[in-house]
Amino acid sequence: MIALVQGRLVSFNDKSCLVITDSGLGYEVYVSAMGVQNMPGQGDEIELHTSMVVREDSMDLYGFFSRDERETFNVLLNAPKLGPKTALAILGIFTPAQIQKIINTEDEASLTQVPGIGSKTARRLILDLKDRLGFISLQQEEARLSPGPRGVRQDVLAGLTSLGYSAAEVTPLVDRVLENEPDLDVSSAIRAVLKEKAREKLG
Repeated sequence: MIALVQGRLVSFNDKSCLVITDSGLGYEVYVSAMGVQNMPGQGDEIELHTSMVVREDSMDLYGFFSRDERETFNVLLNAPKLGPKTALAILGIFTPAQIQKIINTEDEASLTQVPGIGSKTARRLILDLKDRLGFISLQQEEARLSPGPRGVRQDVLAGLTSLGYSAAEVTPLVDRVLENEPDLDVSSAIRAVLKEKAREKLG
């Protein structure tokens, strides 16, 4: 089982990324929407905690930036009738700590925000996942989400994707804007990226 992939980010799109290791092996790794937002620049080093899902007609690798995300994904996969795409969609919207809170508070409404999950599925998930997410470290989660340049980058990407842009399309622009002006707040950075996009269209 491949549990960790370390190497250089060759490329990525809205569903997966290609990582080449020092040995020359290239891995296509499926990632969540939140994972796409966290992608480093192309050519940069990347480390992903991975889970391999083997089926009769496929063998796919799913990657995450923390062990908690990977373990949460594995727990979700063990829920009846929940496939990897839906599990990845859940982690594309919620962090492990948020999922834990949703399950503990029996918040069905939040789960139904995930495409493909209705009220009946949400209720079943809450019952199935009770007491199975105790491994999640809230302190690590809070540190990971603490304010700072990385948090601004995430919020800028989230804002742009909500406007209809793909993360793969705007990530290079976001990185360039924040590199040139690291003190920008989220709204100012979004405006700067939109200006860059407008210049591209005119060019």
